[in-house]
Amino acid sequence: MSEVDITPVPMPAKRRVAQLVMLALAVVIVMAAYANVGLAMDGQIPAGMLTYGLSLGGLMLAAYLVLAKFAPWADPLILPLVTVVNGIGLVMIYRLENAPMDGASATNQIIMTGVGVVLFAVTLVVLRDHRTLQRLTYTAGLIGVVLLISPLTPGLGQERNGARIWIGFGAATIQPAEFAKIALVIFFAGYLVAKRDVLALAGRRLLFIDLPRARDLGPVLITWAVAIGVLVLQKDLGSSLLLFGGFVVMLYIATQRTSWVLIGILLFVGGAFIAGQIFSHVGDRFDVWLDPGSQEYYDRPFGGSYQIMQGLFGLGAGRILGTGLGQGHPELIPLAFSDFIFNATGEELGLTGLMAILMIYALIVERGLRTAIAARDPYSKLLAGGLSFILAWQVFIIVGGVTNLIPLTGLVTPFMSQGGSALLANWILIALLVRTSDAARRPPPQAIQNEGLTQVFQR
Repeated sequence: MSEVDITPVPMPAKRRVAQLVMLALAVVIVMAAYANVGLAMDGQIPAGMLTYGLSLGGLMLAAYLVLAKFAPWADPLILPLVTVVNGIGLVMIYRLENAPMDGASATNQIIMTGVGVVLFAVTLVVLRDHRTLQRLTYTAGLIGVVLLISPLTPGLGQERNGARIWIGFGAATIQPAEFAKIALVIFFAGYLVAKRDVLALAGRRLLFIDLPRARDLGPVLITWAVAIGVLVLQKDLGSSLLLFGGFVVMLYIATQRTSWVLIGILLFVGGAFIAGQIFSHVGDRFDVWLDPGSQEYYDRPFGGSYQIMQGLFGLGAGRILGTGLGQGHPELIPLAFSDFIFNATGEELGLTGLMAILMIYALIVERGLRTAIAARDPYSKLLAGGLSFILAWQVFIIVGGVTNLIPLTGLVTPFMSQGGSALLANWILIALLVRTSDAARRPPPQAIQNEGLTQVFQR
């Protein structure tokens, strides 16, 4: 592995100013939405608007300063884009808190955002070269698996709404799968860099596809078994899809073999179908997905279709342009501040607003994939590509679930939903993406020297 100069080199002044302006614009957009909610609900600007505005602006300014100091060449769009979706989520939680809706708390969300920004900053300060993570490949894999199965530990794991995906320490609870996804992406990237030549070897050819050798199916089968185990034992379809989908896509990036994707799809669909026939809780999820309008499923007290139907009614009420912030009834949607915040937002911002939010997510993912393309070494390419796909895949899974495109899962909308574990984990994910972006976009030392000489002569 070649060495890269990681000494922070100041970003050009114009670039710094442009990034700061975009970040300020993101905060202004959020505060305008916040004021809109207050005017619609009470006829006046919210009393706490200055506090929330200064809190959000101060946090993002701190994140910008750390970014400018320790990752000056990172993609300038990522932080402003994340600020917008995080801020819109904060606005919707405030709106639901004043609906009122039990469980929604904008104060808790801004506090967790602050903790997330601290973790973002700490990650950038401590991790000066992301490629050192390659040395921790198997350690990260072990940590990821332990976190993933920790909710099954007697006395530690907790079951809520039929899923055993939390662990508790007194009054505090966390969802370890959110952090496991990052550890497993680090493991997958390191493992696939080391084994990609072997995994890329072709076996027999079936029609137009070169199948992998049978002896190389071990990693896929092990990951598939873990994913199905999570689905069956923890009743967590979301983490199961996230884990296996992430591995298969990173395997494709490493080997360029379409056969791995087809094998992965067949294995997961086949495993989920068999699990649905054997375990009732898995089958119930698919039954509700296929016929959510059934009166039998709608009236079912647990695991029925009431939630999904209320969410769909909310989306229908929003239509194209929405009812307007503060003018709908998103409090009628169960868990509108967490699992169904996408539907609550759709009711008040309409299809147009939802498309804008999805476009912001798409831009974050696009910048991550651009980083993967620009990276100079295979490990950085896989790490950036894996992190970007995990974020995109999570958005697809939750949006597909709440719109009934796919069975409903236990995941939440990144950065928007209320919840500490997901928010903290996603800020760490963004920090890793930013660190990788800084290394990929940093000019070679000679180019930096020439640029400095040019600026001197221009003066």
